[in-house]
Amino acid sequence: MKLPRRTFLHLAAGAATLPVVSRRVLAQAYPMRPVRAVVAFAPGGVTDTFARLMAQKLTEQFGKQVYVENIAGASGNIGTGQVAKAAPDGYTILFAFSSHVVNPTLFARVPYDPVKDFEPVTLAVASTTVLTVNPAVPAKTVKELVDLIKANPGKYSFGSAGVGTQAHLAGEQFRLALGLDLVHVPFNGGAPAVAAVVGGHTPISFVSPQAAMQHVKEGTVRALAVTSKTRSQIFPDVPTMTEAGYPQIEGDGWVGILVPAGTPADIISVLPRASAKILAQPDMKERLAALGYDMVASTPEEFATRIKVEIDMWAEVIRAAKIKAE
Repeated sequence: MKLPRRTFLHLAAGAATLPVVSRRVLAQAYPMRPVRAVVAFAPGGVTDTFARLMAQKLTEQFGKQVYVENIAGASGNIGTGQVAKAAPDGYTILFAFSSHVVNPTLFARVPYDPVKDFEPVTLAVASTTVLTVNPAVPAKTVKELVDLIKANPGKYSFGSAGVGTQAHLAGEQFRLALGLDLVHVPFNGGAPAVAAVVGGHTPISFVSPQAAMQHVKEGTVRALAVTSKTRSQIFPDVPTMTEAGYPQIEGDGWVGILVPAGTPADIISVLPRASAKILAQPDMKERLAALGYDMVASTPEEFATRIKVEIDMWAEVIRAAKIKAE
């Protein structure tokens, strides 16, 4: 039987819209089963702690379980590589740390492409790096510290949480941009790095807010500046590097959500809205402050831009400082 032309066109148009309607229905129903949230680091770290808080809140909001799976190893490369190869269906997400933009240059090879293999969802939270000094160091501002180091070449060193960490890179950026004679002293974590400043063994450190917070409060170290673009809620009285006169020194640690490339946009759009709603809750704000994080809740587009910018920025620092992963 030959269909009338008008009927045929109507049916064809209806068939063409089916995939769009199906995707919308799936997005509205997402998630329909448990979601695996990968943390590419061992349990107990700051990224893992934040991921578990978010997973619990997402579970409550979605009515479906969002569970954390730790796949640690190679500074996050193993777990990140596994997510890159996961099915792009929205049921595997990655809580990515800022090492995501550092590792591709820091390591000779990584099992993923940080841009092509992922779709950005949201940069959820950021954590600044704090420049601290021992109270005996005769510098009350960043400019005074720079002048002091330049007047005493070879005398000063800075500690960090380890080679290739965000704090180490911030210190190297400081050293390179200002042409300072500074030696890096790596420690096994931010707490030992700050303890060395307290004890006067290493006069300067670049560390996370969590590591420095209590010591700054007690006056056993002096905070001179933070590397974020805006002041940290944890250190509201500490100027940014830009305010201190050094706008070229900037960079945060962060945690964001990524999904495998090819994940439908309609599903991706659900996650930023859910995350922003959760991060705005009063109890989450309180927990974020205790963890040393500031809320960001960016759009996917903003996160994508930041990833590309920071890959280039940190690659320049790593190559200039000749840093290699240990």
